[in-house]
Amino acid sequence: MRPPFRHRARQGLTAALGLAGLLTLSSSGVGFSKNKPQILVVRWDEEHPGCTFSRSDDGKLHYGMWSDDVGVLLAVDSQELEKANRRHERFFSVLLQVRYRGKAALEVDPGKISLEFVKHFQVIQMALDPDAFAQKVQDDADRVDHEAAREVQKHPERKQAKEAYVRAFQKDAAELLEFVSKNSLRPVRLDPGNTEVTGWVLFASSSQWINGWKKQEEFILRVPLAGKIFEFPLRLPPEAGEMMLRKRE
Repeated sequence: MRPPFRHRARQGLTAALGLAGLLTLSSSGVGFSKNKPQILVVRWDEEHPGCTFSRSDDGKLHYGMWSDDVGVLLAVDSQELEKANRRHERFFSVLLQVRYRGKAALEVDPGKISLEFVKHFQVIQMALDPDAFAQKVQDDADRVDHEAAREVQKHPERKQAKEAYVRAFQKDAAELLEFVSKNSLRPVRLDPGNTEVTGWVLFASSSQWINGWKKQEEFILRVPLAGKIFEFPLRLPPEAGEMMLRKRE
């Protein structure tokens, strides 16, 4: 089955970025053409200078990449796929930190960050807007409450079970709302007086083209910064002995 036009358009963007990936940069840049604006792609590779990898005891995988004055540090839970399936609101999450050691200013716009689901028609999801996502979480919590009240009116014998379900749902929703409000990556300008920012970035992980996880999923996280695109290829869950997942002391 072929994806609809909007997804084919996204595939076109993916193909363009894939071409740029062939021109992967280390410290210097190579552009597409003398007559076109340059799109510089720096792709994470453990063997390349400026790229790092480590694991932490909490199960997170940590990737780091520097290019010129900009550094991007990425953390993702090795069990993120499993956790995403257990959430009432299905989303894929990564923790990002941007560091800046330049003398001018660097604009960080989380709304331009994207995640490609490589094994699902190469669908590209843009980062969720924290405020819009929080509103959806609240709306869904209200809907569950109203639906439960109507069902209890029709079937009083189900009241205890239904109320227990609603309490659990409302608790999860309240915790998620607090998390999104306090911990999401927000737009910011970095400069010599404000050199780093850290926050979570969320992506919708359910659509007609993302229908259940594969045994191992592949993703490409793209973070546009300072006229470049920082690319992180991810494989989850990781397999023991994979070169790109080798632990560094």
